[in-house]
Amino acid sequence: MDYGSGTPLQLNHPPCPPPPTADAHLFPVVSPQCVEWVAPGRVTHAEARLERLSNKQQIGRNKFEIRVVCMPAESQILKNNFGGFEAESTLENAVTDSISSFFSLQVLLLARAEDLECVPGFQQKVFYIEQPFEFTEDQPVLNLEFDDCKGNNKLNFEVSNPDFKVERDGSLVALKNISEAGGALFVHARSEHAEDMAEILIVGANEKHGALKEIFKIEGNLGIPRQKRAILATPILIPENQRPPFPRSVGKVIVSKFIPHKCIRIYGGVKGVDKDPKGIFRINEISGDVSVTRALDREAIANYELQVEVTDMTGNTIDGPVRLDIAVIDQNDNRPMFKEGPYVGHVMEGSPTGTTVMRMTAFDADDSSTDNALLRYNILKQTPTKPSPNMFYIDPEKGDIVTVVSPVLLDRETMETPKYELVIEAKDMGGLDVGLTGTATATILIDDKNDHPPEFTKKEFQATVKEGVTGVIVNLTVGDRDDPATGAWRAVYTIINGNPGQSFEIHTNPQTNEGMLSVVKPLDYEISAFHTLLIKVENEDPLIPDIAYGPSSTATVQITVEDVNEGPVFHPNPMTVTKQENIPIGSVVLTVNATDPDTLQHQTIRYSVYKDPAGWLEINPTNGTIGTTAILDRESPYVQNNVYTALFLAIDSGNPPATGTGTLHITLEDVNDNVPSLYPTLAKVCDETKDLKVVVLGASDKDLHPNTDPFKFELSKQSGPEKLWKITKINNTHAQVILLQNLKKANYNIPISVTDSGKPPLTNNTELKLQVCSCKKSKMDCSATDALHISMTLILLSLVSLFCKSFLQL
Repeated sequence: MDYGSGTPLQLNHPPCPPPPTADAHLFPVVSPQCVEWVAPGRVTHAEARLERLSNKQQIGRNKFEIRVVCMPAESQILKNNFGGFEAESTLENAVTDSISSFFSLQVLLLARAEDLECVPGFQQKVFYIEQPFEFTEDQPVLNLEFDDCKGNNKLNFEVSNPDFKVERDGSLVALKNISEAGGALFVHARSEHAEDMAEILIVGANEKHGALKEIFKIEGNLGIPRQKRAILATPILIPENQRPPFPRSVGKVIVSKFIPHKCIRIYGGVKGVDKDPKGIFRINEISGDVSVTRALDREAIANYELQVEVTDMTGNTIDGPVRLDIAVIDQNDNRPMFKEGPYVGHVMEGSPTGTTVMRMTAFDADDSSTDNALLRYNILKQTPTKPSPNMFYIDPEKGDIVTVVSPVLLDRETMETPKYELVIEAKDMGGLDVGLTGTATATILIDDKNDHPPEFTKKEFQATVKEGVTGVIVNLTVGDRDDPATGAWRAVYTIINGNPGQSFEIHTNPQTNEGMLSVVKPLDYEISAFHTLLIKVENEDPLIPDIAYGPSSTATVQITVEDVNEGPVFHPNPMTVTKQENIPIGSVVLTVNATDPDTLQHQTIRYSVYKDPAGWLEINPTNGTIGTTAILDRESPYVQNNVYTALFLAIDSGNPPATGTGTLHITLEDVNDNVPSLYPTLAKVCDETKDLKVVVLGASDKDLHPNTDPFKFELSKQSGPEKLWKITKINNTHAQVILLQNLKKANYNIPISVTDSGKPPLTNNTELKLQVCSCKKSKMDCSATDALHISMTLILLSLVSLFCKSFLQL
C-alpha cells in the first residue's frame, strides 16, 4: 500500500466482515474511514487484530488499550475499556487528520503492549447487564476473565446468589429459570496465587443507557451527541406455503441516516437464523433487504422475532439491536378434524322436542381469527331413517345435536332399533362451498324408561311336589317390553298370600327374568295336600307416573302335594338318659318311642340297633326297650365327656319300607373303680450328693372327683436297724422322697403305697426304683451297681401288710 503521494487514499467499500464468534477470533478491524484520512507518509503501519471474547460488553485482559478517534484536526490516544474485544497487534503510529467534521465515528482498537507486566485478578472489575425477562437455566449470562498470571491453578469461583454459578471457562450461568436476581451479583475468585472480587450490576432497560454512558466516559469531552435510533424495522407479513423460487424478498430494514460503510445484520441466537429451524431468513447487509429461503408453515411457527443491528466494518455495533417481527399469514390448508371420538350420546325415550343429546366439536389447525378455522356443522346422513328421516338437528355453529321429532315418535319400543348413527360434517370458511370438510359418526342411543309394567304370561300356574322334598317346583314367566339391560325390565316377585308357614320362597332368574318358586320347608301330605299362592311381579325401577301395575301383574299358583311313605319319627330325638357306670349286665337303659307320620296307612314299626360303638346295648325290636349287654365303663375311649352315644332305627312296614333314625345319649356317673397310679417309677441319685431330696412323686386317677385326690403317700416298713429314707407330702397330688443318709452305689427298690379319696378308697402298692450312682465332674455313672439291698421277702411282707390294712378299712 503506497501512501507517498500525499493525497487522500480513495478506497472502495469493502465487504462487511463476518460477525465475530468464539470459533473465529481474529479478523482485521482497521476502519476505512480512519485509514482514508491518515496523512500520507505519517503512518507506516496501521494494522490491528481483535479477538472476540464474548457477546457481552466485556473487556479482556487488563492490557494497554488505545482509542483512535477520527475527528477534525486532532488526535487522541486514550486509555479506556470498551467493546468486548482484545487486541493482538502493534500500533507503531496513529495520527488522524480530518478534512470533514462528518466523520465522528469512533474506531476502537485495543492494543497490547508486549512489555507490560500481568496484573493478577479479574481483568474487568465491574459489569453492567440489562435485566432480562428471565435468566434461563444453563444459558450463559456473560464471561468473566480471571488471571493470576501463573496458570490459574486450583481456580475456584463463588457467586453471592446461590442460583448462579461460574463455569471453569468463566461463563456465568443460572442454575434454574430466574425472573428476579436482585440489583447486583458479586463473584469471588481464588486460585493458589491470587484472589479478587468482581461486581455485576443488573440494570433495567431505562437505566441501561445511563449506565453505559458512565462506563464509556473518558477524560475530556469528545463532543459525542446523543442520537435517535436510525434503524426502522417494520413488521413483515409472509403468506405460508409459498411456491418456489427461493429465496424471495419479503421486506426491508431501513437505516434512516447516512452511515458510511455500514453493515446491517440479523442478530444471532434466534429461531429462523442460527437456531432451529435454521437459515430461514437472510438480510442483505448493504441494502437491508430481508428474504425467506423456503416455504413457511404457520401451524408450525406462526411468528418470528428477529433482532437487527447496524455495525461498522470492524463488527462493532453502531445502532441496535432492534426487534424485527415477522408474522406468517395463514392459508386454508388444514381440514377440520374430530379428535375426541368415538362420539356417543344418549337421550331418554319420550323426551320433549328440542332435547339436547350431545355436542360435536371439530378442530381446525388454521388461524382461529380467520374464516379458515370458522366451522359450520351439518348432518349428512341418518341411519335408520324411520320413523322419521329427520330425527335430529345439529346447531351449525355450536355443534349441539337436539331432537326434532315429537315425544310420541321417540318411543323405544316401536323403533326398529334404539341406536341411530349420524354422519356429521364440519366445514371451514364459515360453511362456504370453498371450505374444507371433515366428517365423523355420532352414535345416539335411545335410553329406556319404565313405561311398560311386567305381565304374567298366564293367570294361573300349576305345580306338583312330593312331601318332604325341597327345591324349585315351578318357573313363573312374565313379559316386559322395556330394555332387558335395565331395571325397567328386571322383575321382582313377591308372595302376597298363601304362605303362612313360610314354606315357599320365590327368586328371579337373572338370565330369563322368570320367577323361580321353591319349597324351603318340607311339606306334609298328612297336614295339607293342596296349597294356593298369590304372587305379584314388579320392576326394580319404579314405573313412570302415568303408568300403573294392572291385574296382569299378579298370578295364582296351585300346588299339589303327593303322599310318600315317610319314615317313623322318634320322640324325642335325640333321647337322653343318665346311668351309673358298672351297672349289671341286662339292666334296662330306656324304652324308645317312634311313630309313623303316615297315619292313614296304619303301618307297624320295628326297632334295631344302628350304631353301638362299644357293643354295650341291645333293643327289643317290638317294644323298643334298650338294655345293657356289657359293663358301662365311663373311662372307656368310646365315652366322650362322660357321654356314650348310640343310634337306633325305626322301620315301618311300607313297600318299600321307610326308616327313621333316633339318637341316644347316655350320661355315665363315675364310681371309684380305678386305683391311683404313681409317677415316676425310676429315680437316680449321686452316692456322695449333699442334696438328699431324691425325687418328687406324683399320683393320678382316671376317676372323677371326689374319687381322686387328695392322695395319701406311705412307705412300707424298712428293713435293718436304720431307716434309709422317708416320704413327705407336698400337696394333694405330690410327695417328696428324701434320703436320710448317703448310700453306697447300688440299686434300691423302695415300696410305696398311694391311696385315693374314694368311698371306699383304693390303694395302689408299687415300687420306686432308686439308682445310687457315682458322680465325677458332672458325669453320672450308674453301671456295675451292687445287688439290691432290699430283700424280696421284705417287699412281699410289706405288700401283705398294706393289703390287710386296706381290707380292714373296708
